[in-house]
Amino acid sequence: MRFFSELFATTDAEKLREIGKRKILRRALTAKDLVAIGLGTMIGGGIFTTIGTGVKGAGPAVIISYLLAGLTSFFAALCYAELGAMVPVAGSAYTYAYATMGKLFAWIIGFALIFEYGISAAPVAQQFSASIQDVAKSTGLALPAWAQQSNLVIHGAWWLPANWDLYHSQYDVVAALFVIGLSLLLSVGIRESATINNVFVVLKISALIVFIVAGAFLVHGANLHDFNPIGWGTLRPFGGLADFSSSAQPYGIIAIGAFVFFSYIGFDTATTTAEECKNPQFDVPAGVIGALAIGTIIYCATAIVLVGAVPWSRVPIKDPLLYALAPLHQPALSWIITMGVLAGTTSVALASLLGQSRIFYVMARDGMLPPAVAVVHPRFKTPFITTMLTGFAVAILALIVPLTYLLNLVNIGTLVAFSVVCAGVLYLRKRRPDLPRSFRVPFVPLFPILGIAFSLFLAVFGLSRMTWTWFVIALLCGLVFFFAYGFRKSNPADVVPVEEPAGLSEFA
Repeated sequence: MRFFSELFATTDAEKLREIGKRKILRRALTAKDLVAIGLGTMIGGGIFTTIGTGVKGAGPAVIISYLLAGLTSFFAALCYAELGAMVPVAGSAYTYAYATMGKLFAWIIGFALIFEYGISAAPVAQQFSASIQDVAKSTGLALPAWAQQSNLVIHGAWWLPANWDLYHSQYDVVAALFVIGLSLLLSVGIRESATINNVFVVLKISALIVFIVAGAFLVHGANLHDFNPIGWGTLRPFGGLADFSSSAQPYGIIAIGAFVFFSYIGFDTATTTAEECKNPQFDVPAGVIGALAIGTIIYCATAIVLVGAVPWSRVPIKDPLLYALAPLHQPALSWIITMGVLAGTTSVALASLLGQSRIFYVMARDGMLPPAVAVVHPRFKTPFITTMLTGFAVAILALIVPLTYLLNLVNIGTLVAFSVVCAGVLYLRKRRPDLPRSFRVPFVPLFPILGIAFSLFLAVFGLSRMTWTWFVIALLCGLVFFFAYGFRKSNPADVVPVEEPAGLSEFA
């Protein structure tokens, strides 16, 4: 009985609220800043990376896929907003799970967030690599074929390293070096880079707006007549997108909805800055919902223009936006889109790696991870060791794992996190109805239940068996560490605020 009571022991929500009120961090952020942070992390690598494959897999109905992913995110965003306003401390979904459902669920969410924050930097880095290589090729420079993209060749069972053919594999060298470079930048401090990052955010959003405006002149209604040529897809558990190429069998709206869900990851980054908001009870809900709303509008507008300008069967997986604008014969537009891709992938990867170090920091503060994880460099005031270890791990993934596999791993971790956040709202409404809530999810319990249902639906019917297998194996390894260390060392009653390393406020 004692074992189970400790397993589901929670951090006192009132204590967390008191921690959030203490001015350990500089309170400098407003709702506008949080919208910018959410958009900065959300818009960028996702839309550029997924939209070509999305059109190939769903046709013009990719617009519905984006709306399906956006609706799933909407229900989760409402729950994030309520918990973020009620428990305004760093840690995002991990902290909310600790305050609602206890140690075990907190660990599972903290582990799932590794997929959302850490691993998500890898596919974004691969998109940066592809774009920068295209720029280099236009000047006559090209890397050897083995160093241009990731493709780990495996003969036989993929879970046996002995079957990995490293000699005949391909490696994305640029993506790996890109991740290492960003990790070094984060390790020595990003304060000097804040202005540059803000410029990147403006560039990538401007690039999409330029595409929407310029591409609108190329839209032909005839391209949208066969709106749903592939259908919703087969509702088969674990039968989603495992791999995709121009010759692969189409998958339909549902599987593509789970695939393009990657584009929405990041709007919840605003919740990690709750302790740095001037008025978190208002700023956090406004920032989260505002970023999601603006991002969804931009995504759907981009998809409409793309499938309206080009027959869906001719849309390439690689650089579809540049291909759509080619009939205008305006090289300046191509350069704007390319600069938007480079700026977007850089800012998203930077924020993702930073968010991962913050999650690790909070988990170490709570005793879930060893104290060394949260050691702050005496000069740079950043978690130097953790940031670099994370960077090297992500760089290896970017080096050898193909893009589609990476995207699906990120998606499954985020969908699991969304489910637990929605469940946390239901749990706290029942257990602690007395807690002040400056923002309340409407139509409870309907909306949180829909958030759970949509997230699990996309995860089960939209993702492949291989993705689930990798996730379960990784989760089991994580649980072994939890019971060996975190379960014994963490004590919800001892959660105390400590000095925080450089944070996301420097992006605002």
